[in-house]
Amino acid sequence: MSAKSTSGPGGKKPASAATNLIAGGGAGMMEALVCHPLDTIKVRMQLSRRARQPGAKKRGFVTTGMEIARKETPLGLYKGLGAVLTGIIPKMAIRFTSYESYKQMLAGSDGKIGGSANFMAGLAAGVTEAVAVVTPMEVVKIRLQSQYHSMSDPLDVPKYRNAAHACFTVLKEEGPGALWRGVSLTALRQGTNQAANFTAYTELKDRVQQMSADPTAQLPAWQTSIIGLFSGAVGP
Repeated sequence: MSAKSTSGPGGKKPASAATNLIAGGGAGMMEALVCHPLDTIKVRMQLSRRARQPGAKKRGFVTTGMEIARKETPLGLYKGLGAVLTGIIPKMAIRFTSYESYKQMLAGSDGKIGGSANFMAGLAAGVTEAVAVVTPMEVVKIRLQSQYHSMSDPLDVPKYRNAAHACFTVLKEEGPGALWRGVSLTALRQGTNQAANFTAYTELKDRVQQMSADPTAQLPAWQTSIIGLFSGAVGP
């Protein structure tokens, strides 16, 4: 892996933290809106698998989703979405700012960053976001997703009304430590994901830059978007 300078092509500065934050936050929100129902179904399937009596028929992905929509209205598929949306901006802010900070710390005396340093910066950024935001956000999200109450019945009152109430209730009843249950596994997941994500993005962008007509020019937005899609698939 070749070493990269901390400045952009042609000596230009890379995208600002605000640009990264807005772009990352917008992409994260769109991802949450599209993928959250799938995550809710996954959580319910995991819970039903644990509670299922021996010999009872398994419920598939589609059946579980249809049952949630029928008993709890389609909005039931979006339980816990508030926690995700609330945490997206802080998560992206911590991810990009900490990544840039770690990258500067690991840069060589000539200001260049090798592939291994870039990997470690991504790893550290993933661990940082896991501890600071992702773990408590996911604890609250799963608490909301796991509630089997009917959203169409006003008499069926859930234990957790929304993300803020769930967070307050967990803190009150179980203490602050409950919000960080599973932090080690979450940190491992986020760390490896972001290490792969940032490394793949940097390497792919560098390769495309070298193959372009003017290697010193900024890549067009559509190319960086495609590179981002590929790197996101490697380390979401």
